Amino acid sequence: MCGIAGIFLKTRAPDRARLLEALATLRHRGPDDTGLHQSEHVGLAFTRLSIIDLDHGQQPLYNADKSLCLVGNGEVYNYIELRQQLADKGHRFATQSDFEPILYAYQEYGLDFLAHLEGMFAFALYDQRQNRLLLVRDRLGIKPLFFSWTTDGVCFGSELKALFALQNRQPHTVNPIALAQYLHSGFAADNITLCNGIERLLPGEALLFEAGELVWRWRYWSPQQVQPQAIRFEEAAEHFETLMTEVVHKHLRSDVPFGLFLSGGIDSATLLGMIKAAGAEPLDTYSIGFPGNDGATNELGDAQRVAQHFQVRHTVLELDEQAAFERMPYMVWAADELIDDYAGLALSYLAERAAQDVKMVFTGDGGDEAFAGYGRYRRIYLQRLLKSWRWPGSGGFRTKPGFTPSEAKMLFNPALLQANAAWRQPFVASWQAAPAAWSDLQRMQTVDIDTVLPGRYLVKTDRMTMAWGLEARVPLLDHRVIEFGLSLPDALKIQGRQGKFFLRRWAQRWLPLEYLQLRKRGLSVPVDHWPTGARLPRLERALLGNAGVREWFNPEGVRRLIAEQQRQASSTLRAKLLRLLQFALWHRLFIEGGGIAPARRQDPLDFLEV
Repeated sequence: MCGIAGIFLKTRAPDRARLLEALATLRHRGPDDTGLHQSEHVGLAFTRLSIIDLDHGQQPLYNADKSLCLVGNGEVYNYIELRQQLADKGHRFATQSDFEPILYAYQEYGLDFLAHLEGMFAFALYDQRQNRLLLVRDRLGIKPLFFSWTTDGVCFGSELKALFALQNRQPHTVNPIALAQYLHSGFAADNITLCNGIERLLPGEALLFEAGELVWRWRYWSPQQVQPQAIRFEEAAEHFETLMTEVVHKHLRSDVPFGLFLSGGIDSATLLGMIKAAGAEPLDTYSIGFPGNDGATNELGDAQRVAQHFQVRHTVLELDEQAAFERMPYMVWAADELIDDYAGLALSYLAERAAQDVKMVFTGDGGDEAFAGYGRYRRIYLQRLLKSWRWPGSGGFRTKPGFTPSEAKMLFNPALLQANAAWRQPFVASWQAAPAAWSDLQRMQTVDIDTVLPGRYLVKTDRMTMAWGLEARVPLLDHRVIEFGLSLPDALKIQGRQGKFFLRRWAQRWLPLEYLQLRKRGLSVPVDHWPTGARLPRLERALLGNAGVREWFNPEGVRRLIAEQQRQASSTLRAKLLRLLQFALWHRLFIEGGGIAPARRQDPLDFLEV
């Protein structure tokens, strides 16, 4: 697990000082080691969190004649099997690194080598003989990769902060379409970011540059490739048993201690059962909750019962409201991309604590997307039909705006209001891309896999853990598990008002039946009291004093929104004000501050008022 950055130019050598500065911005992702490669046209930088082959896994990695050079972030889980296949073809290896086989797979199979890789990864491979650079992101977008392409060449990095350093901290401007997407859906979707001129690679995407020019951009995997199957539970369960045994076995490959984030939900509890069955000992588990938070949203009790059931060392954390509030500037900085997900505050706290004991944790991300666990998948068809008539092509899914049309007209400036019309486009495009034979449920799962999973949930998981030098592994997001879940008949995923039917029934071998029948709750961070009472006048001053808010929003609209919250405090208004607050923090940190880290604990209103 690491951070990577690099520059590939047409006519000159890259600036070493910029590469070193980019490395400095990524040291939280890899505090153990750094590496640098420089040649006539390319510079590759690497900062390492040592997980596999601790003594010899340093990067950049080279093939035998050093014509190929690689820097990568993540884990290639099938590296042992792939290494053996390549060794049988005559290739010789210098390390036990999980990334070294990538070099020889490329050498052996050409650009078709991507089909041979399993894992979570983002990497850059430079072919000196052909003066070509290949940028690749894993199939589900678990690991991040950003790039900026100009007439001079391309620069890239694991986080926006690294690109700011590579671009000599030149001023950036806000992309209004990405901002509109964030305001309505809580994240910027597709390949755009909030910074004009900086893009993200899509999940399962590869870019090929030759002599500094982009010559090919393609998706080597997408969920739309999955073929539905007519299958009964017994047959599906047998296949899934074999699949998950292999997936967990490969994900357990590690040369460092590891733990598991135990949420109290079915996904992490099932993972714990499989990890224990695989003989992984010792194992530490971690859970978090909030003082006074009732059982409807606090899963600590459920998590503790699961930990006792499996007899693991369990650590319970509690984060009070004020302490959570004071983590917000650092969370926004760590997230890099602007996401409206306050579970990130809890995850950051959890990661900070776990990193004192271990260097890697498992999480249950992906179970809801693979096996249809979200309540939004069970909404009444007539509701979606009415929405689909209003927004053609959307299937009536993910159409609800974060701000009503009247609020947008009141708040947004003309440029943002114009961009506002395009915010649903990524969701519509994903819905339309599904094969005609697919059910609406499969389409909904795929829309989430294409959009909110990589754009919000995995941003939270990757950045909140890596900010503390902690690797997060997500076995339920192995692409074969996602393919299996998508391919199942609807009746094996939803029965009545209960989702994840297949996983609940299959997991009976690990968990008591009464636990499997619990309603999905999720981690709820108590933010209801933040933009209320005495904080509201301060919030108004902070927002109206922020350069980003002044540029993109109408001051009178901001005042009216705060006045309405003062009159009738509501969770709906609170959510809108918190999105504005996060944007103000992000703008101060990234557009005005160039991505420089804030204090790890600081009241966000104090931060904005300084």
